[in-house]
Amino acid sequence: MTANNKAIVHRWFEEVWNQGREATIDELFAQDGVTIGLGESDVEVRGPIQFKTFFHNLRTTFPDMHITIEDTLAEGDKVVVRVKIEGTHRGDGIGVPASGQRICVAGIFIIRFANGKFVEAWNSWDQLGMLRQIGALPAASNDRFLAARG
Repeated sequence: MTANNKAIVHRWFEEVWNQGREATIDELFAQDGVTIGLGESDVEVRGPIQFKTFFHNLRTTFPDMHITIEDTLAEGDKVVVRVKIEGTHRGDGIGVPASGQRICVAGIFIIRFANGKFVEAWNSWDQLGMLRQIGALPAASNDRFLAARG
């Protein structure tokens, strides 16, 4: 089961995110599935229809988005992936005018399966870094962080 779930996760990232295949969302995301952490950390996205809104917004914003899976771990009904997310900010799907800037951020996702479909997913990805890289927020200053720590 874990090998099959790992293969499904790899297929998800390749087809949905790298190729932009919306049909794969319907095929692999359970109708009653829920995912957390796509935008604001405590907001739940339920089912393929709600997920497609997020998908369209991000793919419109970064039409050349590419997600590289760096690590995959699986146990029981869960798969964890560590990824690198890259793309060029060419659209305003997230409410920020296109800047033409490239992004490269990291993320970790935990996905639980039932009957070969995603039923729960917890997402943690560097949204703050993405917003800084496209110019929506000021760049980070490690000097300020280090000074604040004393």
